[in-house]
Amino acid sequence: MIFEIDGYNALRSALHKMCLSLREERLSEGTVFNCKLVADELLSNALQYGGGSAVFAFERRGDSVRIVVKSANDFQPPEESACSPVYEERGRGLFLVDAVSENRLYSKEEGISVTVRITL
Repeated sequence: MIFEIDGYNALRSALHKMCLSLREERLSEGTVFNCKLVADELLSNALQYGGGSAVFAFERRGDSVRIVVKSANDFQPPEESACSPVYEERGRGLFLVDAVSENRLYSKEEGISVTVRITL
């Protein structure tokens, strides 16, 4: 499925549809939660830093779920993530994405594209 995300209402709607689709495929609630967490973190960052819009896609591929977020920004997050101190309001999103994902890849074609694979 592919979604055009132009705000937080569209983000919530897309995440809801993704979760329904993954549950229809009988994936565990833990996997559904991890996919929702990763997509929410990446999309929230794309909306905040990528000009207010993004393209979001996900698909099940064998024993994993592939999530892709594309935005118009040209900022590439660091390859290595670090968790910010507990008292900080920001700085844990990418760390959480990396903690539950198998891998995270970037492409700089037409903005930036982040692809994440979550193993079932």
